[in-house]
This record gives sequence, structure tokens and C-alpha cells, in this order.
Amino acid sequence: AVSTPSSGSSGINAEYGGNSFAHLPDFLGDQSMHKRAISNFHKMLKPGGILIIDHRNYDHIIKFGKLPNSSSKLYYQGDRIHRIKTSVLTVDGECTMITLDYEIDISGTGLADATDPMREKPDGTVVSISQFRLSYYPHTLAKFNALLEGVFGEDADHKVLPDFMESKPSEDYVPSYLVHIIKRKE
Repeated sequence: AVSTPSSGSSGINAEYGGNSFAHLPDFLGDQSMHKRAISNFHKMLKPGGILIIDHRNYDHIIKFGKLPNSSSKLYYQGDRIHRIKTSVLTVDGECTMITLDYEIDISGTGLADATDPMREKPDGTVVSISQFRLSYYPHTLAKFNALLEGVFGEDADHKVLPDFMESKPSEDYVPSYLVHIIKRKE
């Protein structure tokens, strides 16, 4: 069992959940597992400690059925992403899951073999592809804000950064990720 710190000096100053929180499913449909996880983060923080947690811009994905244009290189650097296909699962009119199907160029890595699918790049080069699928719970900004503030308190010091930046670089910029920084009260 993990012991939680008292309100004294034990605990940690900061926690970071980098784009992994959305992989936690919502089997009951009420986000109770999400609230429990955030509550556990909160308990482990020292008073005044901060939680940094990010998620994709699911509002955009739900509305348009695809990733924002800014998505391609934020987490996955380099030119190896061939394509990311987006699927939005809706149950009874509500989005319940986002699935991303990745195709990664593995040519020249020593990982490719004759069974790998081949794809043509825009420049005409044919490359070996590795495919994988990731599924995510679609945390919309409003629901995620409510989740955090429901645990940390509505008056908690909480800010949201677009793609790890203090502000959007232009008015029409659509962030790929929303980074929440929230502080546990002293």
C-alpha cells in the first residue's frame, strides 16, 4: 500500500502526467476512476506543490474528426510519422473514445522486414511502415477543468497552456495539447 503524506513536510513538490492520463478508461461512464486518480495525485503533493498534466485538444478532435495541424511533431519528433488516422467513437450521441492509428516510417532503422507494409511518401520514396493503435478517453477542456477543480478546489491556482507555451503564437493557432498546471493549496 502506498502511504499518503500528511499535511506536514512529506510529499512531493511536483508531479507530471505527460499525455498518459487519457489512457485511463472510464468503464463506469461517470469519470469516477479519473477523479480517483486526480485525488491520488492531490494527496501525494506537498501543500503548495503543483500538478502538471496534459491532454490532447479533444474539443478540436471531436468537432472536426481529426488532429489539429499542429499535432505532427509535438511529442513525436523527426520525419518518421507517415500518417495518423483519427477515429471518434460516439455512443448515444456522446464521444466516448478517440483512437489514433499511427503509421511510422521504419526504413533504415534495422527494424523493417519483408512482412511490413510499404507506403509511398509525397516525394515518391517507398518506405517500410510500422503500425500501432492508441485509444484515449476524450477529455474536453471544460470537463477536465471541472475534474481538476473538483479535487483541488474551484479557487485553486490553475492555468492552461497551449502546447507548453505561455500563449498561442497567433489568434488562429489551434493547439494540439492543453497543459494544465494546478497548485495544491498551502
